[in-house]
Amino acid sequence: MVDQKELINAVKETVSREDVRYIVGYEEGTYGFETAPSFAYTSDDARKFIFNPLCTKNLVVYPILEEKLPLKREEQEDDRKIGIVVKGCDSRALVQILQEKGLKRENLVLIGIPCTGVVNTKKIKDKFPNQTEYTDVKEEKNHYVFSIEESVQKIPKKELLADVCKECEYPNPVIFDILIGEETEVETEPTYIEVREFEEKSLSEKWEYWKKHFENCIRCYACREACPLCYCKTCMADFLDPQWIRRSVDLSENTAWNIMRAFHLAGRCVSCGECERACPAEIPLMKLNKVLEKEIRELYDYTAGLDPEEKTLFGTFNPDDPEEFIM
Repeated sequence: MVDQKELINAVKETVSREDVRYIVGYEEGTYGFETAPSFAYTSDDARKFIFNPLCTKNLVVYPILEEKLPLKREEQEDDRKIGIVVKGCDSRALVQILQEKGLKRENLVLIGIPCTGVVNTKKIKDKFPNQTEYTDVKEEKNHYVFSIEESVQKIPKKELLADVCKECEYPNPVIFDILIGEETEVETEPTYIEVREFEEKSLSEKWEYWKKHFENCIRCYACREACPLCYCKTCMADFLDPQWIRRSVDLSENTAWNIMRAFHLAGRCVSCGECERACPAEIPLMKLNKVLEKEIRELYDYTAGLDPEEKTLFGTFNPDDPEEFIM
């Protein structure tokens, strides 16, 4: 469990530096089991910072999408560093962005937090649908503990743990400047059990599965907005000339959108699960991402977001790469 005082002191000390503009982390939300992004511009702001199993959001999305407004005459750009609180998967997303030159390492201060997994907020809301006030959740001996209406609830961790956390290989930040607490032991390796079971289905069964889900897509693009690696200035879905995808919400266009987005994340997705978590239609988007992750690992022995000095998957060429797919 993260020492909140240690986190707050680290944020206070960091944001007080002259070369730091602000730090983004987590604070208590205003409803139920939701936390919210918190921005510390002064040391006083740091008092709001928290970290617990409800801190699901990938905060790397904020600096990558920061809007740079035109400067007034004789005004200089604020080039101070931005601080980010990162879990293991968040740090991998940041590494991927650094590889792609989306951000510069020297412009960032990273406060790393070893993570033992986050809660699937949809599962906990289903168990307590009437909870409207923010409720803090703590992890104790493989259980999540929290109070509701003056009653202490203790639920086995495995019942509420987010699916992406169950096979997390990198619970510790792979890149950081300050580490809060001790590193977590890595206990899992990817088995891709669900992917392998899905691959055994017939072609018609696979299509019926995705058809059922893609029909529910409302094309709100919440998956795109939540993903730190969807940061193109103009998304393919927004192009009008040429128009790659029509604006109509129907099975054909919904399928095109979801498959296109999955392929744009091939060799880049870090399994943070933000896309699936943000989807109001509850489409199992991570199943698509995991299929591609498995293929890339088996074909090219490549895992995204580990080394900022390493080239991206599609930025390299290896003459020994398998070519079975070439006709």
